[in-house]
Amino acid sequence: QVKELVLDNCRSDDGKIIGLSSDFENLEFLSMINVSLMSVSNLPKLNKLRKLELSDNRISSGLEVLAERTPNLTHLNLSGNKIKDINTLEPLKKLPNLHSLDLFNCEVTMLINYRESVFTLLPQLTYLDGFDADDEEAPDSDPEADGDGPEDEYENGEDDLDEEVIDDEEDEDDDLDGEEEEDGVDDEEEDEEEDGEEDEEDEADDDLPRGEKRKRNLEDEGEEDPDDDEDDEDD
Repeated sequence: QVKELVLDNCRSDDGKIIGLSSDFENLEFLSMINVSLMSVSNLPKLNKLRKLELSDNRISSGLEVLAERTPNLTHLNLSGNKIKDINTLEPLKKLPNLHSLDLFNCEVTMLINYRESVFTLLPQLTYLDGFDADDEEAPDSDPEADGDGPEDEYENGEDDLDEEVIDDEEDEDDDLDGEEEEDGVDDEEEDEEEDGEEDEEDEADDDLPRGEKRKRNLEDEGEEDPDDDEDDEDD
């Protein structure tokens, strides 16, 4: 029932992975990266296998085994192996469903007209080293999975709105604070002016003779000066 099996960095026994057998008949993905494989001759028959990862090993030939053991292969990664010649890849012509092949860091990639030669040799290929014959990159992800979907745009829009609302509130608070400060200044100035007027009146009163000052105080309080009454009686 196992459909995916990852054996990366395991230690192979003379280029063979112990326990890997045709019992994994439902296997669709097999990864054996950096396991010191020198060939694929010990690969079991896996009719349902679609993707095979064999990068960073020591494979230099013997690829004809793949057509026999993995006839339905669609993706093959041989990056970082010892493949030097285009002719080494010829057995892959017998894999009709193979449409993606990776040969990064193999010496064969240094040959003149390497890409054109491989596409000519293997016409069923769509992508070589992640690019098609027109140098268009292979799609490897869903845009929505990368966070570019409508929901993310909506969420981003909400964040922008929240930031604008916060900015508006801060501006209003600043305006209110400014008005309060101005009101406070005006009140203080008014109080100072009133205090100044009272001080001037007190100073003016101090300059008057004692009798005049008393008379003025009585007039302010609405009382008559007793001396005025006496003058009236004398009259």
